[in-house]
Amino acid sequence: MSPDRYLAELARLLEGLTALARQPDDVLSRSVPACPGWTLEQLFGHLGSIERWAAAVVRSGQYVEEPAPPATGAAAWFIEGAEPFLATMASLDPGAPCWNFGPPPRTAGFWLRRQAHEHAVHLIDVCQASGRAAPALGKDFLLDGVDEVLAMFTPRQVRLGRMQPPEQAVSFRVPGAGGRAAGTGAGAGAWTVGSGTAAASVTAALPDMYLGLWGRSNLQEKAVIDGDAALALRVLREPLTP
Repeated sequence: MSPDRYLAELARLLEGLTALARQPDDVLSRSVPACPGWTLEQLFGHLGSIERWAAAVVRSGQYVEEPAPPATGAAAWFIEGAEPFLATMASLDPGAPCWNFGPPPRTAGFWLRRQAHEHAVHLIDVCQASGRAAPALGKDFLLDGVDEVLAMFTPRQVRLGRMQPPEQAVSFRVPGAGGRAAGTGAGAGAWTVGSGTAAASVTAALPDMYLGLWGRSNLQEKAVIDGDAALALRVLREPLTP
């Protein structure tokens, strides 16, 4: 996806989140099903922290510490920071050198992709907690998000020792995805976790794959698993994302 496409999606997602951050206090005090221990107010505090952190990184090009959200009024704090955050994202040079936690080359464009998917996943969380239907996400955006998890986050989780590498490879497939999965070299809508020939495969519809990899739906129930099912299930139980 192009930088302009990420930016447009981020702007749309921010608009939805900002509207939902203005809900009454009794709604903001609801628990977030996918984020145990968090209320909606705390989720908006998390987003406000992430936005200020990402914007500061982009402006400096260097790593900075993430600020803590306020103890109270986190939703209002999020609203206050949304417009400056979007302005920073809109003004960045995607090719400029910039610290990030992805693979080289480390450029500022990483943050457009990362923040677009960060906000998409959390908008889904907010809609679930608020009893609202989540907005539709485009096929290209969903496919890009699956690629971000399986080609960037999962190898990083293994590298950092947060998950065990599978003893044999497992392939992940999205039927009819079209295009080419960026960064995987695996072909259209296909990714491999682990080394060597795949001993199992996990196949799911695109929305189910996107949500399932982020723990927002039960991929074990919705996917078709072929080959070594025990191996595939072990991988699905691992923390594929932070």
